[in-house]
Formats: sequence, structure tokens, C-alpha cells
Amino acid sequence: MKDNKKKNPAKINRRSFVKKSALASSIFIVPRHVLGGPGFISPSDRLNIAAIGAGGKGISDIKNASVNGRERVAALCDVDFSGSAAKSIENFPKAKLYDDFRVMLDKKKNIDAVTISTPDHIHGPAAKWAMQRGIHVYVQKPMTHNIKEARALTQMARTNKIVTQMGNQGGSNPLLGMVQQWIDEDKIGAVSKVQVWTNRPVWPQGIEMPKPDASLKPDALNWDLWLGPATEREFVPNLHPFNWRGWWDFGTGALGDVGCHLIDIPFRTLNLKYPTDAECSVASVFSKMWTPDYYPEGCPPSSFITLHFNATDKSKSPIEMTWSDGGIRPSHPDIIPANDDIGGKESANGVLIIGEKGIISTNINDSSPLMPKLYLNDGTTEFGPEVEENLEPEYGHQRKWIDACKAGFGSDEHLNLTSSFDYAGPMTETVLMGNLAIRSYMLQRENFEGAMEFFARKKLLWDGENMRITNMEEANQFVGRTYRKGWEV
Repeated sequence: MKDNKKKNPAKINRRSFVKKSALASSIFIVPRHVLGGPGFISPSDRLNIAAIGAGGKGISDIKNASVNGRERVAALCDVDFSGSAAKSIENFPKAKLYDDFRVMLDKKKNIDAVTISTPDHIHGPAAKWAMQRGIHVYVQKPMTHNIKEARALTQMARTNKIVTQMGNQGGSNPLLGMVQQWIDEDKIGAVSKVQVWTNRPVWPQGIEMPKPDASLKPDALNWDLWLGPATEREFVPNLHPFNWRGWWDFGTGALGDVGCHLIDIPFRTLNLKYPTDAECSVASVFSKMWTPDYYPEGCPPSSFITLHFNATDKSKSPIEMTWSDGGIRPSHPDIIPANDDIGGKESANGVLIIGEKGIISTNINDSSPLMPKLYLNDGTTEFGPEVEENLEPEYGHQRKWIDACKAGFGSDEHLNLTSSFDYAGPMTETVLMGNLAIRSYMLQRENFEGAMEFFARKKLLWDGENMRITNMEEANQFVGRTYRKGWEV
């Protein structure tokens, strides 16, 4: 970190110039409105920001981070500007274009902060590359592709004093305060069980990966850069730009897609820490009689995960959390009227926090209405609004990060961020524990009769501090991943 600072004195001076000048002498400070009229922002106060991944979710991430043009979008990076990333070029026509974030961050020395909105497998390498250069980072959920990356980036952010935010924007939803208040006021008593579910996946999953076909690669797509840390292979159609989610080399399945929105609610409000164990089962598809399809390179069509947590200051009893995807949802609790949805609309996604005195029900915590509802055993109910009035895009999640970047590491703005890596790292690790359990569940080896058998279908005991499964060594291969040279985290 010391070397990085020495290499970029101009950037450090520019970032801190205004604050240092103010401390030196207030006599020479002239209000902005005197210099340039109401709303004027001095160029020295504007952050130079860049997007790594300018299409898809990256369109709104970099747009919201620009705060309606308050900040300067200096560069856009994407491996394919022929697709939806073209919208970001339209929004920021003066931005310099790159296809390799490593080249961008080494050539554009004045970048202060980046949004990272790529496929999951690029999150870790891109964030590491930026943070090593003293650049603040906003990373889409899940924060990383695997647990080891999440731990490494959390520690790097602290060491390098980087202002970070993960893109689970629902963490900034003010209505979460209603759920937190119900927990803090002990409305439902000691919580013993949490149920989380989703209708994802909504992309192809649980099937064989499409066959490579280099002839179908779009001319504008840099396939090698799209692969990043993943194993080198010829172009595979129907992965870019969205369906990569169902393949372990690139995506993290339904858990990675919405787990950081859904699990965030109980993890945050109950102040959960690392789980103590993980157990799972997955759906089987039988294309042939008695022989289930076996595609371990991809996520299953649906899964059921169980995690256990120790008691916390917010709940005095141990907690069991279950996760189900593929449209499998919990049974309807007796104290919730039969005609009421559980979770969100049509009960498609949701969270039930179950206590000794009642239940809290919420929707998914992205930009959907949170719909918090309290049901007590004595018949008392309390509901939040079903329609939210959002005063700014995505609850100001990106704007708050930008304000914290300007205020600096350790500032009140930074400490008040809802998903800085200090929080998002452990929470992401918890989400990804479900994927570790799924991948372990699919492990096979040859038995003494020469037949292949599943050997890891058991409860996995987790040492969170040391990131290790203690009762199944083979499962630890999924704590991290193997990287192509030059892409390591």
C-alpha cells in the first residue's frame, strides 16, 4: 500500500486538497455559490469514476453513481460494447472506452472510484486490481464468486483504507428500519427459525452446458477477457450476457443472484455471524429410468439448504435458517391468514423470521416493495406500506457510497454505509456457504465395486474464522477456486 501511495501523489493530493485547504485557513475559503451560482460544484470536488461492466446492471450502477452528472464518468470498460453497454456510451459520450479493466486502471491514473457490474467470477479480480491501486469500489452482489475471495477483499479494504459498497441496494431501504425495530423491541420474542425462498432460477439451469462453437461468437465480444479467471475454452453460446449464472465457473446460481437480497434481511436485523454448519439436498432430473442426470459443472434446478447460527445479541437462542429455490417455498404458517401472501406477491420470494411470540414476513430486499408484515400469536398485526415512495434511485445506495468516497475512509458517511465490505463480506460468505454445500453434495468417487457413488452427502461442520470444513476435507476445495494465470485473487 505504501508503494501505491508513492506512485500516485497527484491523485492523493487532489482528493484531499479541499479538506486540507479548509483546515489550513478558513479566511481563504469562498462558498461555492459565490464562485459559480447555486448548485455549483468545483471541478476539484468531482470524483472521476469508471464502470467495469457497463451493460446490464452496470447501466444503472454507473448512472446512479454519477449522481445526475454531479460526478465525472471518466471511463467505461466492457468486453462487448455492441450489446446493452451501448446505453452507457449514450449516457456518457465523453468517457474513454476500454475492454480490459487492468489496462484501464493502469492507464487512467486519475480514477477515484469504480463500479463493478460484471459476471460473478470477475468481481473478485476486478475489485482486487482496483483496491491495490487505492481506488474505491462498488461491487455488485454477490460481492465475490467464492468465500476465500470475500475474506481476502474484506481484509484488503481495511488495510488499504478503501471505501466499499456491495450492490444489494435493498440494504439502504428505509423500511428495513421497521423490521429492525420489531426485532429490537422483542415483538416476536426469541427467534429460533428463519425461512428464505425464491422463484429463481429464471435462466437455464440443471442442464448440460452448451457445446462450444467459435463460429457463433459475436465479433465485438472479447471472449478471452470475458473468461477472466475461468478455465480457457472455446466460445460457448448462450452464456453471455446473462445465462452464465447457472454454471459454477462463472456464476453462483440462485443464491448468488438473490441470496444477498433475501438473506441480508435476517442476517442484518438479527446480527448473525458465520454459520456453524451447512447441509443441503438438491432436485434430481431423470432423462433415463433410474439414472439421474449428472452435470456437476452447473447448478441444480432447485436446492434446499439448512444453516445454523449461534445465538446473538438480537436473539437469545440458536437460529436455524433454511433456503429453498426453484420455486419451492415453505408451508403457510397458521397465524398468517390463508389468503395473505407470505413474503412478496404470490409468495414468489420472501423471508419469514419466526419467533416464540410471532412472525415477521417480508418480500425480497432488492428494489421490490419490502412489504414488511408483523403477525403476533395474540392476533395483533402491523403492516408496512405495499407501495414504496423512493425519493432517489435504488434508495440512494450508489450515491451514499459516492458521498462516503468523498468524505473518506472512516468518516461518518463511510461508517453509515449499509453494505461496506465489513458487513457484506461475512454476509456474502454465509450466502456462498449454501453453494459450497451444493457442490459438495454432488461429489462422486469410485467405490470398491467400481461404481460411482456420492460420498459427501452429510452435514458439513464449518469453522468460520478459519474458513474450513472440519469433517469433510474434500469439501474445502470449494472455499476458493483455481485461477488462470494473471487473474488470481
